[in-house]
Amino acid sequence: MTPIRNAADFGVLLTQARRSLGLTQRELALAVGVGERFIVNLEAGKPTAQLGKALAAARAAGLQLADISSAAPSSSAPETP
Repeated sequence: MTPIRNAADFGVLLTQARRSLGLTQRELALAVGVGERFIVNLEAGKPTAQLGKALAAARAAGLQLADISSAAPSSSAPETP
């Protein structure tokens, strides 16, 4: 499971998911009902992107976001921000 600690992490994950589906940024934007610029900014890790639209883009790219705070601790040390 890939932790999402910030907007940049989310952007990288969204880009990977979109590409694995063979979608362009424009196609993802159309699927979500947003402008292509929004997807570009989201994938670039722009922290001011709206959360609701970001979650819709994630769902459209096939991502499932989950709170892993209650999951069993991993064997590696937590990363510092």
